[in-house]
Amino acid sequence: MRGAMTSSPCLSLRALPAVLVLLNAGALFAPSSLSQASSSVAQTPPMGWNSWNKFACNVSDKLIREMADAMVSSGMQAAGYQYVNIDDCWQVSRDPQGAIVADPQRFPSGMKVLADYVHSKGLKLGLYTDAGTGTCEKRPGSLNHEVQDAKTYASWGIDYVKIDWCNSEGLDPEVQYAKFRDALAESGRPMVFSICNWGVKAPWRWGPKTGNLWRTTGDISDSYDSMSLIGFGQNGLEKFAGPGHWNDPDMLEVGNGHMNREEYRTHMALWALLAAPLLAGNDLRNMPAETKELLTNSEVIAVDQDGKGIQGHRFWQEGPLEIWARPLADGSKAVGLFNRSESAIQMTLEFKVIGAPEAAKLRDLLDHKDLGTAQGSYTTKVPKHGVVLLKVSK
Repeated sequence: MRGAMTSSPCLSLRALPAVLVLLNAGALFAPSSLSQASSSVAQTPPMGWNSWNKFACNVSDKLIREMADAMVSSGMQAAGYQYVNIDDCWQVSRDPQGAIVADPQRFPSGMKVLADYVHSKGLKLGLYTDAGTGTCEKRPGSLNHEVQDAKTYASWGIDYVKIDWCNSEGLDPEVQYAKFRDALAESGRPMVFSICNWGVKAPWRWGPKTGNLWRTTGDISDSYDSMSLIGFGQNGLEKFAGPGHWNDPDMLEVGNGHMNREEYRTHMALWALLAAPLLAGNDLRNMPAETKELLTNSEVIAVDQDGKGIQGHRFWQEGPLEIWARPLADGSKAVGLFNRSESAIQMTLEFKVIGAPEAAKLRDLLDHKDLGTAQGSYTTKVPKHGVVLLKVSK
C-alpha cells in the first residue's frame, strides 16, 4: 500500500480510478442536511505542515523543531499556518502496559518535550497513527488501543491526530473511526481528527459526524496529472463539507519541484476553492521566494478560510476548460478559470453562469490586482495548466 516517497502513507495512486467513481456518485447519497458532530476545532480548514511528502520516514526531533522555527520565520505562521504534523515512523513499539513508545533514537526527549517546544512558538503539534494492526510503514497501529493512545496523545499535548487505514483487513472504517472519535472525546483534550481511509466506503457520508476532515481519494503525488485528477474530481462532494468538517483532497505538493509555476498556482487556487485543508508538504527551511509567496498569499488563503465555509464546485466545463466558484461571506464570489489543456487559451466568464450581477468588480487574487468593473462577462488569457483566480463582487 506504499506509494513513492512523494506520497503520504495512505493508498497508492493506482487505486484512484475506483475511488473517483465513488466521488462522482457522491451526490446520490447526499443527506438533506449535514448531521455534524459537535466540534471546537477546525471551524475553518486546518492549515499547517506535514512531514510525509518531503521527508517520508526521515523524521526526528531536530527536523520537527527546525520546521516549527521555519514556519515562524518564513511568515507562514503569520499567514495562518499553525499545525506541525509528524506523519508515519515516529513510533517504534509499545511498553509492557501497552502504551505507545516514540522512537528513542529519533525523539530522545520524548513527545511531551517536543510538543512543549512547538507550543512555545505559538504552534500546535500533530501525530499520525493507523486504525489497523500496524501503520503503513509497519510501526504499531492503534487497533484495540484507541482509548489508551488517545489518552497518551492528550498527556503529551498533541493537537491533531491523523489516522490511516493500512493493515485493516476485515474492519469497517465507519465503525473503527467512530471508536477513535469517542476515544479522542474521552481524552478531554480538543484534537483535530483527520480520517485517512482514502475514500473507502464513502467517508463523506459518515465523516461529518465522525471527524473534522476525511480523505476522499488515494494519495497525491507531485505531478500535474495526480493533482488535477484529485482536485477536479472533488466536484459533487461540496454538500458534505462545512465548518468543523471538511473534504480532504490530500496535502499540498507546492514547492516540491516536479510541477511548474502555473501548475502550483492551479494547485493552490483549486484547494482554496475547495475549502480544503492547507497542509504544506515541502521543506520550509529553504523555500524559494516564489514558493513562499504562493503558500502565504493572503488573498488566496482568505478564500480557503472564508467563514461561510461553503465548498466550491464546477459551474461550467467545455472540454479541458473549467470554471469553479464558491460564495464568500462578504457576498462576493471566488471564481477560478482553469485551463487543463496543453496550450494557453482565451477564456470567458459569463457572470450569469455563476449568479453574479451584470456589472461586477473584478480582482485577480493570485497577482493582487484590481481589474476594474466589467459588464456581463470577462475574457482573459489562461496559461497551459494554469488558472486565473478572481474575486467577483458588486
